[in-house]
Amino acid sequence: MEKPVIREHMIQTLKQMPIKQKQQKETLILQLLFSSQIWQTAESVGVIRSLPFEFDTAAIFAKGFEQNKRIAVPKAQQKKLQFYHVEPTTRYEASAFGVEEPISEQEAHHLDLLIVPGLAFSKNGYRIGFGGGYYDRFLSAFDGKTVSLVFGEQFNDQWTPDVFDIPIDKIYTDSLIRT
Repeated sequence: MEKPVIREHMIQTLKQMPIKQKQQKETLILQLLFSSQIWQTAESVGVIRSLPFEFDTAAIFAKGFEQNKRIAVPKAQQKKLQFYHVEPTTRYEASAFGVEEPISEQEAHHLDLLIVPGLAFSKNGYRIGFGGGYYDRFLSAFDGKTVSLVFGEQFNDQWTPDVFDIPIDKIYTDSLIRT
């Protein structure tokens, strides 16, 4: 299958997931994340402000702030991602892609953990995102740990990763855990 076809199918699948079912899955996956050594040892965490149909990242912000972790949110600038530290009071503005980006100038120079979004995932940790290549470019030079939070419905092995695709270190899901 071609990536654009899988991408569009996954967007529709996520948009059609019943809210209660989505919330139950998120609760289970977040329990796995928050109890993991990767989370517990991370002092700085990069994470997106999710779109309504994506895995809701609000609890990650809340838990991170509660545990005094430094939270950073990306801005897309000139085909690259740059992460900026945020606080509970940080204001955001919508990007051209509709994603909330922080109004912050406090650049994050190091992240221990990056929570990588995506639409479809192979069981080997490769992902299909929205097609801009922002995360693959960022991951090519990233030396921290990477995790993705994935609903079982997002797994799809009917595609071949490109040479520039970089697998995620660990996937937390309601259907299996990749170690």
